[in-house]
Amino acid sequence: ITVSRTKFDSRVVTWDDIRFRGLPDNTIAVVNLAGQNMLDPLKRWNPAFKELVRESRIQTATSFKEAIVNRHKAGLDTPNVFVQITGVGIYPAGDNNIKYDEDSKIDPKSGGYMSRLVEDWEDAAKLPSDVPTRNVFLRSGVVLGRNGGMIKQIFLPFYVGGGGRMGSGEQNMPWIHVKDVSGIILHSIENKNVRGVLNGVAPQVISNQDFVNAFASSLYRPALFPL
Repeated sequence: ITVSRTKFDSRVVTWDDIRFRGLPDNTIAVVNLAGQNMLDPLKRWNPAFKELVRESRIQTATSFKEAIVNRHKAGLDTPNVFVQITGVGIYPAGDNNIKYDEDSKIDPKSGGYMSRLVEDWEDAAKLPSDVPTRNVFLRSGVVLGRNGGMIKQIFLPFYVGGGGRMGSGEQNMPWIHVKDVSGIILHSIENKNVRGVLNGVAPQVISNQDFVNAFASSLYRPALFPL
């Protein structure tokens, strides 16, 4: 069942349905992927857009949490698990020699906008300890796939030979394929021992320049124009 702003077919419920009627009965898992696209080519990265990015994530996470808590308070069965997608942006940028895992101690307040966003995002989705639903926070890297996300945004400029590194190109670029994200979500739903933070990234550590070189090579194009 998809949750959407508008009801476009019978398999969809709206956010107002969730707010006023709660979760559908017999829901065994809630997976929240919602949030304003940070790579929206029609938006400038200014304070107003940053607030939209933030609020779209906080509001949807809060709506699901409240729906789960309300079922618990009413004595109804709650879902087995609430999987909330967040991001590896919570880890401070800077020293590329530092590797973070799920148990790393970090201070999000020292990491800038992205770190504070993910901290508040996860806090908005965190269930009270008396609710039996498992919390899973999937901190995803850049999601790659043929038909969406970053690849969709950069395909055309790279295809016409106008691609290049993004920024200095030296920064680490944690990434994951969309099929692997789906696999981690399914694993989180099916394995009752999974709870807490998961880092959703490929094991290899690559720089943005490494990615740009590989992507341009796969298209048989040069990548000479830095962004």
